Amino acid sequence: MAGFGSTISQPHVAIIPSSGLGHFIPFLRFAALLLRNGCKLTLIITNPVVSTAESELISRFLSVFPQVTEKKFTPLPLNRSTVNSTDPFALQWETFRKSAHLFTPILSSLSPPLSFVISDVTLVSPLIPITQSLRLPNYVLFISSARMLTLLAYFSSVSESKSKTEDGSFLFGNVFDIPADIDPPIPSSSLPPPLLNSNTLFAKIFMEDGPNLMKLNGLLLNTFEELEKQSLEMLTCANIKGKPLPPIFSVGPLLPHEFEGKESFETLKWLDDQKEKSVVFVGFGSRTASSNDQIRELGKRLLLSGCKFLWVVKTKIVDKEDNEGFEEILGDDLFDKIKRSQNGLVVKWPQFGDQRINGEVIEKSEWVICMKSWGWVDNVLVKGEEIGEKIKELIGSQSLKMAAKRVSEEARKAVGAGGSCEVAMEKLLQSWKKKE
Repeated sequence: MAGFGSTISQPHVAIIPSSGLGHFIPFLRFAALLLRNGCKLTLIITNPVVSTAESELISRFLSVFPQVTEKKFTPLPLNRSTVNSTDPFALQWETFRKSAHLFTPILSSLSPPLSFVISDVTLVSPLIPITQSLRLPNYVLFISSARMLTLLAYFSSVSESKSKTEDGSFLFGNVFDIPADIDPPIPSSSLPPPLLNSNTLFAKIFMEDGPNLMKLNGLLLNTFEELEKQSLEMLTCANIKGKPLPPIFSVGPLLPHEFEGKESFETLKWLDDQKEKSVVFVGFGSRTASSNDQIRELGKRLLLSGCKFLWVVKTKIVDKEDNEGFEEILGDDLFDKIKRSQNGLVVKWPQFGDQRINGEVIEKSEWVICMKSWGWVDNVLVKGEEIGEKIKELIGSQSLKMAAKRVSEEARKAVGAGGSCEVAMEKLLQSWKKKE
């Protein structure tokens, strides 16, 4: 059979994640799921990775799963003068894309021969001609929401129909006009700022990759039907420039695994020791670095709120540059007060593009207070008093707690026996068998 060398009883799958913990973690969680379903895996990693956290995560994964083959991919140096971006992770994506031809000898030389390739969405366009030439089925694991995938799928066709200013900024208006029934509509203010100008690297990647989604063999989404039923149904029926999207498999939510490290499970143990529904989680993702002033404002209000809290702090985009200690950032007085209160657990861990759109997903489920008026990161300093008001509103709202409990139960059902995740995985594996 063309494109297959291993027996279908144990398909050989190449996993190609991109840069950033927000990409690596779901990829490795899904890799663990494939291993549990009897697949042979080769993990292809760029050399070097951007952050220390990425490197440590990969090492732990390979230690837990020694049967996984690791292949290092060393890209060609990127001429940064030709790229309109200073984001280290976006630059890594572009380095990947410019060196994609180097994947050919890696993919073609693996033994036993590959059956399938699962890559990050940032590699869609450069990998497609390679997998087509090798006659390898090509899938993308999309680590964000179905709503964000909708934006990617339609971004090229919508933006091409819009006028631009002299500096390349799109004139989208108040709403991003997706020609499909998406509820609620996507406000233009929710688009990641780099997508608002056609000259940015992020916008160029979106423009190129969206139309190429139709050339994939399938899309694997880290979401579940109960959370995004309407968006998933819309994507299944989508018609983008006259073409449908490939089959969609909702394989989420992808659950934490032991390879994610001792600290993760120590944090969970601390949470288990707290009274149910008594802890506020404060975190902005693995990409967003807050200013020291904003961290101090947040710390003051968390302390005064009297609430138990789990606070994830990040001051630099790349952890290797994160040299300041938490005590230095907060100052001795505030640091000591938080420490003495015994109310909080602070985790130093390495807010970005898709967070507003993903926030709209959970806002629709009615278990979140979404403060869009606070702007994007670095745009404004939000005072502690305003943060404190929202913390009290969050903790005191029974309707939010009930909605959160409902979504939590739906997520548990999705990953349980016979749940939507298991059903999607079974459909995926059965579709692979049919390709024999």
